[in-house]
Amino acid sequence: MAFQDKTLKCKDCGKEFIFTAGEQEFYAEKGFENEPARCRECRGNRRRSRDGGEGQTTQREMHEAVCAECGVTTQVPFKPRNDRPIYCRDCFIAKKEQEQ
Repeated sequence: MAFQDKTLKCKDCGKEFIFTAGEQEFYAEKGFENEPARCRECRGNRRRSRDGGEGQTTQREMHEAVCAECGVTTQVPFKPRNDRPIYCRDCFIAKKEQEQ
């Protein structure tokens, strides 16, 4: 089935938006039966308000740690434990690339 771009009207702001053929194909693959009722901007606003209020992003608690590879002090978004090595961003990326 060949999909074609459709113009839809947002139920929140009333602006017209394009429901692309690619988006339609994605919806069909996922088994979604309804077309989107909101434009991308209104969907984002709705998602943000549902996730704790618009503009209120929660900051991750960061913890200091020393990189096991290069010894630099870095910050990580989890509480470091002594049973596993901690790497700074650069060393972590380098190790990940070596594994591939």
